[in-house]
Amino acid sequence: MAEVPQSVLFCCDHNAVRSPMAEGMMKRFHGTRTYVQSAGVKGDMEIDGFAIAVCRELGVELERHRTRSFDEMAQWGDDLSGFDLIVSLSPASQRHALELTRLYHLEVEYWPILDPTGLGQGREDKLRSYRESRDQIHRRLIERFGPPGR
Repeated sequence: MAEVPQSVLFCCDHNAVRSPMAEGMMKRFHGTRTYVQSAGVKGDMEIDGFAIAVCRELGVELERHRTRSFDEMAQWGDDLSGFDLIVSLSPASQRHALELTRLYHLEVEYWPILDPTGLGQGREDKLRSYRESRDQIHRRLIERFGPPGR
């Protein structure tokens, strides 16, 4: 368990499921102590309704999340060099983050988190898959940054 950095960027493929869940939970549990954002390799989707539902169960609000890509971050002035830690939640985002940060001295971590999209038959099966991803992220947050309010 390490100190909570001053700024963290979570990233995944589309910034529609895993990275928004991580961003929302980090803000909820450690948000007053760190600047938190998320991005995707692509920003071509809307926030996933199942991600919203399972995070709501923990008191984490994602309804207002707007997806964005690394390119959109740069266009909006959020420079990667301004983050202390980048956490990649998918293989594609890990490769992309390492490529984008090769000129910076930034810490990049890879947390292999299940992609729940497309898993399960019917609403309850799908929710079970999304909860599994959410819970994997939650465990990693606690392992890395400690329990909420630490």
